[in-house]
This record gives sequence, structure tokens and C-alpha cells, in this order.
Amino acid sequence: MRKRMGAAFMAMAMVCAGVTACSSGASAPAATKAESKAEEKADESKEETGGEKKDGYVIGLAMNTQTNPFFVDVKDGVQKAADEHGIELYITDAQDDPTIQMKDVENLITKNPDAIIIDTCDSDAIVSSIEACNEAGIPVFTMDREANGGDVISHIGYDAIKSGKLAGQFLVDSLGGKGKIVELQGIMGTNVAQQRSEGFNSVIAENPDMEIVACQVADFDRAKAMSVMENILQANPEIDGLYAANDEMLLGALEAMDAAGRTADIVKVGCDAIDDTLEAIKDKRVEATIAEPPFFLGKAILNTAYDYLEGKEVEAHVVLDNQLVTQDTVDSLVTKE
Repeated sequence: MRKRMGAAFMAMAMVCAGVTACSSGASAPAATKAESKAEEKADESKEETGGEKKDGYVIGLAMNTQTNPFFVDVKDGVQKAADEHGIELYITDAQDDPTIQMKDVENLITKNPDAIIIDTCDSDAIVSSIEACNEAGIPVFTMDREANGGDVISHIGYDAIKSGKLAGQFLVDSLGGKGKIVELQGIMGTNVAQQRSEGFNSVIAENPDMEIVACQVADFDRAKAMSVMENILQANPEIDGLYAANDEMLLGALEAMDAAGRTADIVKVGCDAIDDTLEAIKDKRVEATIAEPPFFLGKAILNTAYDYLEGKEVEAHVVLDNQLVTQDTVDSLVTKE
């Protein structure tokens, strides 16, 4: 069962206090090898400390990348919460390569941490790594991008379909239901990219006068998006709107539009609400983005892992709130605390 938060300030409150199960929510499945090991460690800790709970957990953090500003903020959120709880982190960077991430997780397993948090490069490729953690009895937590298999104690992320729908509806409203649209897609091996596109296209399909004239994959990457958008601009003399499935692609496309002198002609909406995009919105060079604050996401997953290791029940699947950010609302947005 999903647990949905009502507003951005609720997401902040949740990450400060930790994400725990409530009486109306479904808790994570019991009786996994990871849970058994966590219970054994808790028992050992009580014996060593006279019944007191263990301090100084060690947690592995397998990041998909540390070059994208969104994921830099995610890592910073994890680190902030870890510092608050006195937790030591082992952090790896897969550089958006599923093969590297598999090796990263293998290395983390050899360190025998109390838990491993994974932000996946590829939803299918990570399954064997999670299963290896399961075999080693190490609890696994995922964030942002889900895994398509293996036993995961808890996943925390944003509603990617909702983000796509919000972006689509913004373009419909901004263009009066008529226009030629470009869609830039992310890494399509991830559920986030698939669902953001699904949500966006579901809205556009309901508006027959909205036409997607180009749909290209740019892998959530700024440089790739700039190159892709350059080609799209050359092939399409008329473009009214752009949806980029993350802000890095939006900013790359913006560079291409600036160079072509077509920025003012195109209504632009991205996703993530990273700092550079928020500045571009304030400067009236970008019209909107969808806020999925990464810092809060990082804090939330670390707090959840900590609560689990402390013996508390945690939700198996938590959805944080996302929202449309425009030039009218950008000044009131809080992305960090």
C-alpha cells in the first residue's frame, strides 16, 4: 500500500522524524534473511550494551551517479541524516553504468554493513545485486528508481506518473490545448523515465490538437540533450512546447534553443527543481519544472533505514509529494533544510 504525503512541508516533516509505519499502512514483508540478520545484530548489540540499542551503524550507499546535480543533492540528504544519527557511510558512484553498480554492491557486501541503500542505474540489471544482498542477509533499501526484483525492505520515491501528468497539463494550459510538442526522455531502462513519459503522454493524448513532433531519448544528460535538441530544432521550424523528463536535459535543450535564437518561442517544462533550473525560472528563461526535492528524498531513505535497524516498522513503499513550480511560485519553494 502506498503512503502519500499531502504537501511539500509534510515531506519535510517526514524526513526530519523518519518514515515509520502507521496503523493504516502495510509494513514491509517479514521473515526475509535480511530481517533475520538485523534481528540477530540487534540481539548481539543488546548483549554487548546491557540492553541498550546499538549506536554507530554502518550503511552502504550505492549511488547511480554523482555528476547529475539532482543525485548530488540526494547524496547530501543521506549524509545529513547519517550525521544526525552518528552513522558511517560507505559511498560508491556507478557513473550511470549498471555494470559498475553491480561491482559497487559486491564491494559493499564484503564490508558487511548493517544495511545497503541503492539508487539504481537500471531497474532490471540491479536485481541480481539485490539478491546477493539478500543471500548475505543485508537489508536493502531503494530510492527514486525501483528495482524489478529481489527483496527490498522499503522503497521511497516520487510519483513519476504524476510528474509527467503535471508537466503535460502545464503545456496544455499554457498553449490553450494546441501546439507542436517535443519530448525528451530519460534512461528508459528505469521505471522513473518510463513512468514520467507515460504520465505525460496520457495527458497529451487527451488533447487532439497537441501534437508530439519529436520524441527522443537523451538519458537524463545535459550534453546529450543539447545535441539532440539541436537536431530537433533543425528538423522542426515550428515548436511550441518542450517537456524534458529531468532538468539536466531541460538545461541542455535550453542551450540549444539559445544558440538557435528560439528560446522565447517555446514553452519549457522540466522535472526535479534543481538549483540551476530554479534560477532559470526566476530569470524567466524557463516556464516551469516539477519539484521532486532530492535532498528530502535522501534524508527520508536514511531515516527509514535507521528506523528499521532500531527495530521499528517501516512502510514497504512510500511516495513523497511532488508539485508544479512556475514563475509565480518559485520564490516560495523549499528544497532543503
